[in-house]
Amino acid sequence: MNEDFKEALTKVPAVTLGFWLIKIIATTFGETMGDTVSMSWLGETTAAAGQGGLNGYLVGTALFGGLLAVLVAAQIRARAFHPWLYWATIIASTTAGTTLADFATRSLGIGYPGGSLLLLAMVLASLFVWYRALGTIAVNSVHEPRAELYYWLTITFSQTLGTALGDWVADGPLGYSGAALIFGGALVLVAAAYVSNRFSNVALFWLAFVLTRPLGAVVGDFLDKPVAHGGLELSRVAASLVLGAAIVALVWLVPQRAERIARAA
Repeated sequence: MNEDFKEALTKVPAVTLGFWLIKIIATTFGETMGDTVSMSWLGETTAAAGQGGLNGYLVGTALFGGLLAVLVAAQIRARAFHPWLYWATIIASTTAGTTLADFATRSLGIGYPGGSLLLLAMVLASLFVWYRALGTIAVNSVHEPRAELYYWLTITFSQTLGTALGDWVADGPLGYSGAALIFGGALVLVAAAYVSNRFSNVALFWLAFVLTRPLGAVVGDFLDKPVAHGGLELSRVAASLVLGAAIVALVWLVPQRAERIARAA
């Protein structure tokens, strides 16, 4: 591969059907794994939760946030696109988003509406600052450190927003299955808008990226929440292991190529 061709590639994957499939499973894994750590292992579902001990959501956020920082640094230092590194960073962002959203909506007491609105504002602010700084928020611009920092910051905020939004909708009368149908239907509409070629592909990408997270959140909750609350009450650890294995298989089997830098950029 010659140097000119290397310089024509970003360090993020091309947006294909395989990309979205892995993304949805990764967000579902982030929900089950985040809940495994903060709720099962750190006690946020026990009777003593929040009664003078360590806050499981905050500790989980610190753990996953630290891992995310290390992986983002590695992603920025990398000279080319590496599928395993990229998807590991996505998984770290979605697990950190799970625990951070739970901390904001539950531990801070602002509830699902307040948490969703706060996090939506953070996503929009991140995109606005990114656009003002570099003139574009397209994924085909993510090939230099500043763009990568904005990219991963926006992704982390969107993962956190998606968790809060999914929990908010699923907490209502629709339940987990109804919420999954709503977010799945919204993604179908976004896909139809993309096919129509009448809307900005950049805006549709970020809209779809946000919507895949609440879909993963409600599917993950459906798998591990109690039957009395509308879930299947499967083991969080077992669900996480199965989802993790599916991600590994897909990253291995689905062709992974870097997004090309737009010539106009």
